[in-house]
Amino acid sequence: MYASVADMRDEGVTPAVASDERLAALLAEACAFIDRVTGWFFEPRSMIVRMDGRGTPSIEPSYPPIRIDFLTISGAPVSLQTDDLVIVGAPVAVGFDAPRFTMVQKWAYPENGCAIPFRRTFPKGEGNVVASGLWGYTEPDGSPTGKTPSAIHRAAMLIALRNVALLGTGDTAAKSQWRVLEERTRDQSYRLGALPTIGVVYTGDPEIDLILARYRRPPGLGAA
Repeated sequence: MYASVADMRDEGVTPAVASDERLAALLAEACAFIDRVTGWFFEPRSMIVRMDGRGTPSIEPSYPPIRIDFLTISGAPVSLQTDDLVIVGAPVAVGFDAPRFTMVQKWAYPENGCAIPFRRTFPKGEGNVVASGLWGYTEPDGSPTGKTPSAIHRAAMLIALRNVALLGTGDTAAKSQWRVLEERTRDQSYRLGALPTIGVVYTGDPEIDLILARYRRPPGLGAA
């Protein structure tokens, strides 16, 4: 998961408000929601991913590759050497826009000695490119696999906190707390700020929605 029960305790959620079991369930729901909304996941997971070749040198998998153990095209293994294949994946680097595999173009040398570029491509086919390994959108932390992005870690906790019914309040009050501009304890009234316009609404909380929009998978990536 992207956050732990201990993280929630550090945020001040006591056992009197929610048990460890309830917090674990809420975090699991929050992580599943993040995956569904963004279109990918933010921790290393072992998977086999199938992609459709398009007759182009590059192909985009659905998720960033962290480590590729094998790659085949129509059942034939493909070399994973860096002089044959360039892999853009995770931990993501500055300028990352999408994961991809790119065939390194080769040169042919006929008898006349003139170098001729040899265009290597992923041949067209449905699910004909298969890659197995470790996948996930992670950010650098000095390790080979990277870490869950700090913003996603925070979003998971915020989503879970929204669903914890605080003592003396209902779920609706807890979810609207971020909008409170003014409270009057004497007559029990409060004033809410207007919902901001940020282009997308997933939860109604702008802090969460901005994080989810920022990490949403670009459209058009290959199918898994």
